[in-house]
Amino acid sequence: MDRFKTAVILAGGKSSRMGFDKQFLKIGEKRLMDILINEIKEEFQDIIIVTNKPKEYKSLYKSCRIVSDEIESQGPLSGIHIGLKESKSKYAYFIACDMPKVNIPYIRYMKEELIKTDADACVTEAGCRMQPFNAFYSKEVFYKIEDLLREGKRSMFSFINIINTHFIDEDTAKKYNKDFNMFFNLNTPEDLKDFQVKLYNPKNMDKNIEK
Repeated sequence: MDRFKTAVILAGGKSSRMGFDKQFLKIGEKRLMDILINEIKEEFQDIIIVTNKPKEYKSLYKSCRIVSDEIESQGPLSGIHIGLKESKSKYAYFIACDMPKVNIPYIRYMKEELIKTDADACVTEAGCRMQPFNAFYSKEVFYKIEDLLREGKRSMFSFINIINTHFIDEDTAKKYNKDFNMFFNLNTPEDLKDFQVKLYNPKNMDKNIEK
């Protein structure tokens, strides 16, 4: 089995703070999903999108595999579960649909760390917090998610803490991304505006924010 063939984009979530479904948001004239796919395919041959709206995606992204949660309504762990179950490689890379920055050099560094350690996961720490996305997980541990959910435990951190996780510290990660925006999520309209100000002339900002 190929060690690092599959990448998974999680496109679920309630999007309550954004005010519209984040999986369809745009950066300028492009869907963020298109941007993510185009960048990720530089490093991965098999791209899975986990979504609760598979019909919309199957017509738009024929080069990707479209799946939905097998264990429904259990938060991000459900997406990790089906992504790992469907993975065509030992490790699958995971990113959320609202994370606009893909850092290929850092992805390659995480791969190197997993080759060295043979761990179940590679996750970055920022201070006292773990970053569960922009991370790798092993296909071999998807059944542990089932065990957790049966016990009523939905926390990503519960999962990360019971598997053999290799942690990368913040200082090391910042060598690849000084401002740490490879872990940034677009959660609110203000986040989206702030992010686009950095990409576009402020005079064009409003027209570049689309739902």
